[in-house]
Amino acid sequence: MAEADLRAEVAKLRRRVRVLSAVVGLLVALLRRSDRGPVRVDVGDRATRARLLRAADRARKVLPASAVLKILGISSSRYGAWVRAEQGCDLEDNAACPRSTPNQLTPDEVRVIQAMVMSDRYRHVPTGRLAVLAQRMGNVFASPSTWYSLVRDRGWRRPRFRQHPASPKIGVRAKAPDEVWHIDTSAVRLIDGSKVWLHAVIDNFSRRILAWRVAERFEIANAVAVLQEAVRNAVSAASPPQVMADGGVENPNGEVDALVAEGLLSRVRALVDVRVSNSMIESWWSKLKHQWLFLHRLETVAAVRRHVAFYVPEYNTTIPHAAFSGQTPDEIYFGRGGEIPAKLEAGKRAARERRLAVNRAAWCERCRDVPGIVSQGAAA
Repeated sequence: MAEADLRAEVAKLRRRVRVLSAVVGLLVALLRRSDRGPVRVDVGDRATRARLLRAADRARKVLPASAVLKILGISSSRYGAWVRAEQGCDLEDNAACPRSTPNQLTPDEVRVIQAMVMSDRYRHVPTGRLAVLAQRMGNVFASPSTWYSLVRDRGWRRPRFRQHPASPKIGVRAKAPDEVWHIDTSAVRLIDGSKVWLHAVIDNFSRRILAWRVAERFEIANAVAVLQEAVRNAVSAASPPQVMADGGVENPNGEVDALVAEGLLSRVRALVDVRVSNSMIESWWSKLKHQWLFLHRLETVAAVRRHVAFYVPEYNTTIPHAAFSGQTPDEIYFGRGGEIPAKLEAGKRAARERRLAVNRAAWCERCRDVPGIVSQGAAA
């Protein structure tokens, strides 16, 4: 073999030895044991990371960086984080170290952004446009997304609080039946997408449904008809009832005006003549739809009318209202359920006494050793 070939072979073998030595050095650094067993690369302490970094630096002289990281089993981002951690930083917040993230905003720029965000001078400017305005003014050249992140992460509040007028906390409250009524119209969609119109009148004092109607078409005559039915069935004739209605066309019209002119009722428009809304009848619509109508397959007007005809008597006569201590709307309207609250309270007391007696009598042999249990059981 020629001398040149021998020298090439020796150089190749030396190269292979250096590679193998680098690999062995990495493996030795990985397999070095501590008092707790094999080192885990992902959660190693600072000394372990320093040892691995030194082995990696030595190996990178003869191996590609990708091969070194593959042997160590760590990602390039983790390796970079270890290197930055070993370099050290005087800041308490290492994540904000300007040396590791040189493109971040300076403290002065952050203070300028905070001042503009929280200033009354720019409270009418949206945050994204305020970022562009700051660039036009030459104050801070940062993207709107950076502004949004700072506002969100640092909890800055922009001085843009709306000044709302004081809203009433309590709605209209009548003191007797047929003093205040509420009328409203609502719609329900059938399976085929067509609408069915519902009209109803509710008494404010008792929450009783006084009259209702289901119609295939929206007609003013239906609203007038339920008002006339409610007037005929009213139990109090002391004064014409005050009807609260919204601004729908079925309420302020000539036919309803005629009823007002005859002295059968007076009319008040919600949120126009008074500041409160017509929420009582709207709340009843929600109960009717979500607690009953929407539980059925509504295919025809007749089906809706049949379901409403079932629910209204149930609501008036059977279901206790939460505002009346167990009484139903009918009992409040007709004044015949005054004894119900006292009866329910007496029933609660009797049930509690029975419960105490049964539970005190159910002590077992183990309870005999507990002071006080035996005496209670004997007393019961």
